[in-house]
Amino acid sequence: MFEYFPDNYTWTLATMICLNSGGRIAEVDEACRPLKEIAKRGEAPEALEQWYQSWKRVAERVEQLAVHDEESGHPLSAGRKYLRASLYYIAAERLMTNLDSRKVQVYKQVLSAFKKGVQLRREPVEFVEVPFQGSSLPSLFFPGIGDGRRPCMVHFGGFDSLKEILYTRIGHEFRLRGISLLIVDHPGVGEALRLRNLYSAPNTEVPAAACVDYLETHPDVDPDRIGIMALSLGGYYAPRAAAFEKRFKCCVAWGAMWDFNKMGRKRSIVEEDEYASVPSFQATWVFGKNTPEEALEVMKELTLEEVIDKVTCPLLVVHGENDRQVPLWQAEKTIEAAVNSPGRKLKVFTLAEGGAEHCGTDNSAMQVDYMADWVAEILGGDPKGV
Repeated sequence: MFEYFPDNYTWTLATMICLNSGGRIAEVDEACRPLKEIAKRGEAPEALEQWYQSWKRVAERVEQLAVHDEESGHPLSAGRKYLRASLYYIAAERLMTNLDSRKVQVYKQVLSAFKKGVQLRREPVEFVEVPFQGSSLPSLFFPGIGDGRRPCMVHFGGFDSLKEILYTRIGHEFRLRGISLLIVDHPGVGEALRLRNLYSAPNTEVPAAACVDYLETHPDVDPDRIGIMALSLGGYYAPRAAAFEKRFKCCVAWGAMWDFNKMGRKRSIVEEDEYASVPSFQATWVFGKNTPEEALEVMKELTLEEVIDKVTCPLLVVHGENDRQVPLWQAEKTIEAAVNSPGRKLKVFTLAEGGAEHCGTDNSAMQVDYMADWVAEILGGDPKGV
């Protein structure tokens, strides 16, 4: 993986996620170049503050260019810039503590820029609310190309993902194969966490079932061809949901997570971790707890050990050979134990072919293409394109 910050995996990962989701190298370099020295300070407050300020400056500059294009009557050009601005706002807020009121303010800028971007580009995205326990789960419905009722994948996030960045990273490849996507900010991620105070819990089948209930009423969705996928910590979320929600016809773990408590290294929720995806304060927020110790109690339940044999639909696990966050054995164990999944499959991306880092962050197109092809074959889309 391109190591923009050789001494700071967390910052390198955030940078590569941005680049793999549509960020432009010159703009990304504009944000990152001033940070090279302070990146060595890790989670020091002054380092995280400089990260925030640098990315926010670039986001605001690109957004102003978008405003100029829009006012000049060039909506398509403006839309592209708004979408890039949303990516840079995402990067800016990614490493901020939730105790900083600016985090929500910047996230609202993410939402605004993203919505302007897709609307100006006339992309067929529906902004939907999935009813859930007296509240709702903010989601994006992106229809697959084709006529009639089409297959659909429910896409959950992980420990640090947002629906807006998942859309730019994967949405079009599924659409081209005739597969619709419902990209969900479920409890513990994105808008559900930031603006609804909905926290993650081990029983992911509950929000997943709410998504299926919603899709069964959608006129473009074939209710008999709905699957679920999720990335990173979603390697637990998706198989857990598929194990107990039998309406799912397939499941994709975009990066395995057999057991969060058997990572073979210290976890960043207790102390800084060399290969953490986000700073150590993330876990207490995601799980709605006051202390790391309370969050750890929840995380003890994040295991597939007595769950995975209940998955009875086709299961694909995609993993990188050089995943530095989740060891490869967790992917192998997930598939080995999924004894009741017909046609279960493990795809390991090697360093030689690319996509070998966590969730393919070195070259996510490799993993995205593979997953989209597999889903199209299983659910009856068209791997050749529609």
